[in-house]
Amino acid sequence: MNDIFVAVQQTLPQLNEEQQKKLCLFYEMLVDWNTRMNLTAITEPMEVAQKHFADSILPEKLLKNGAAVIDVGTGAGFPGIPLAIARPDLRFTLMDALQKRLTFLAAVCGELGLNIPLVHARAEEAGKNPLYRAKFDAALSRAVASAGELCELTVPFLKENGLSLMYKGPQADAELAAAKNALNLLKARGETVAFDAAWGERRVIVVKKLAPTPDVYPRASGVMKKKPL
Repeated sequence: MNDIFVAVQQTLPQLNEEQQKKLCLFYEMLVDWNTRMNLTAITEPMEVAQKHFADSILPEKLLKNGAAVIDVGTGAGFPGIPLAIARPDLRFTLMDALQKRLTFLAAVCGELGLNIPLVHARAEEAGKNPLYRAKFDAALSRAVASAGELCELTVPFLKENGLSLMYKGPQADAELAAAKNALNLLKARGETVAFDAAWGERRVIVVKKLAPTPDVYPRASGVMKKKPL
């Protein structure tokens, strides 16, 4: 616990001690469960503190107080769990297509005292479900998919004027330019926001929903791959 606590204190000094301890406990569970299932390739304490915890929290000022936020394809809980720890005012939902990841996250939420709904669903199906469509102030994604595909997967979850935050690296501007047609079809606009981090350039594509999403979106996964917007 000592190495990760030092790493978290150095990387996220703005958090209080209770929040830092929760991140450390999350780390311990992540590394333990990772021996039995594939959750992350990054396990060294400082790397986790920087590239999982701090990276997740970087754009937190873009989220309004009390916002309803969905983490789409949350995986091992990034960015949702670190943000939920750093911003207890936010109302999170974590969504993933793999039940075993949600089993891990249920254990994490129980251990950390986080009251977060977990949804087992594919984004392209949940985005058409009235329970989730147009219900959130923000949608988060750290997936490796293109910005155009992530727009189609995340914008349907948003209320009008809601934000889709896509965690990206230096390629963000090029990805946003390539997503111009997708943004037009989904009735949204986007920009990139840069964040300075000692461990590398970080950018977030911020997409704002301007009007209701046309009913046809999101399309089935196979269609998205064959005919990207």
